[in-house]
Amino acid sequence: MPSRSLFFFLALVVLIAQAVAGPALAQAVPQSREQVQLSFSPVVKQVAPAVVNIYTRRVVRTVSPMFADPFFRQFFGHQMGLPQERVQRSLGSGVIVKSDGTVVTNNHVVRDSDEITVVLSDRREFEATLVGADERTDLAVLKINAGNQPLPFLPQGDSDALEVGDLVLAIGNPFGVGQTVTMGIVSALARTAVGGADVRSFIQTDAAINPGNSGGALVDLQGRLIGINSAIFSSGEGGGSIGIGFAIPSTMVKAVLTNIASGGKAVRPWLGASGQAVTAEMFQALKLNRPYGVLVNGVQPGSPAEQAEIKVGDVILAVNGHEIDDPEGLRFRIATLTVGTPTQLTLSRNGQERSVSLTLRPPPETPPRDTSEVNGQNPFTGATVANMNPALAEELGLERVDGGVTIIKVKRGTIASRLQFQPGDVIVKLNGQPISSVSDLKARLAAPAPRWAIAIRRGGETFTLTVGE
Repeated sequence: MPSRSLFFFLALVVLIAQAVAGPALAQAVPQSREQVQLSFSPVVKQVAPAVVNIYTRRVVRTVSPMFADPFFRQFFGHQMGLPQERVQRSLGSGVIVKSDGTVVTNNHVVRDSDEITVVLSDRREFEATLVGADERTDLAVLKINAGNQPLPFLPQGDSDALEVGDLVLAIGNPFGVGQTVTMGIVSALARTAVGGADVRSFIQTDAAINPGNSGGALVDLQGRLIGINSAIFSSGEGGGSIGIGFAIPSTMVKAVLTNIASGGKAVRPWLGASGQAVTAEMFQALKLNRPYGVLVNGVQPGSPAEQAEIKVGDVILAVNGHEIDDPEGLRFRIATLTVGTPTQLTLSRNGQERSVSLTLRPPPETPPRDTSEVNGQNPFTGATVANMNPALAEELGLERVDGGVTIIKVKRGTIASRLQFQPGDVIVKLNGQPISSVSDLKARLAAPAPRWAIAIRRGGETFTLTVGE
């Protein structure tokens, strides 16, 4: 009985509460289907025609290693050793960003392709030409010629105006099934610890991005392009989405478009300062209120940074008002600017904030590269070397320019390859003698030696190896 009385008491309380709240609830009840219907179809209709499918074709020539051996050739003849051709095909997505047929996609979608075909959402097909590519940002610019036919295009939004939690749509061609739209939110901004590009500061989203989406559009609810879908975290062999996708911000897309349109090559501005992230163990000693910024540990002579009187020990806190968290973020912010742009940096020096102005310019080709391939019987046979300078360091994605001779390419199957030399390695010493230039290296390699003692700098560390007796 007590339980039955309790039941009636609770029921009475609920009825009284409903009676009191009735008028308020009645005001919130939707009166039409339009009031309860939430749809992104107006945005999709607006942007989808400008998102394209990209199909590439590449002819690969291979020779079986067995028929490269003279022993087998004497039995099977030289004809068996001729290269065999096979066709590699791949697919991806792209975005028309100008009415003249300019298309932006990922560099890895079109890299080394012999033929590129762009297919619009209305099934029109066009052969595309590669205007330029930037491997460090993983962006490429294509051009299609539609004659007098109208081409839709996406206006570019401001990715710097995004905030975590904003709704976004991802559009592309996942798995080749056809144009697909997914919805999500901006999960995070300025993600730098992600592969896929060297100059990176990605938008993270939980909108489903899958293989084939690469190069597609990430748009806001006003139908503006705010990113190019580029990479995902996935689990298992299928490589499908697990809700962690990344897009290249539209600020970087604009910068690459401007650079490539002016000369077919991405030329990034040069600051001439390198540094390290401010950690939790360092920020108090640097008189900061929290760990952020880049602690300058090197300033190159004659650089814009030196001319602006930036010094070792300064902490770069912001670029044009955009806060900097780490060296990757600094590299990204500088890369989004154009050569000749007046730029303002916010610094902390001995705990005091100050602003400095500077004008960015291209990295210089000083000293000349003197690019050469090493031949003969020596440890560097098969390596292509060059004099290090700021322009070469930019191309290789190196932070510091310490001079000397750098390996920029290594042929497979050569002595240099077997010794595991890598592009970016700096040749510091040879048989105890410093190497200052390519001509210096050539002169020392020309003298036969039974034994080679080599000092190599790689990734900030120097190691030695001995070849020969």
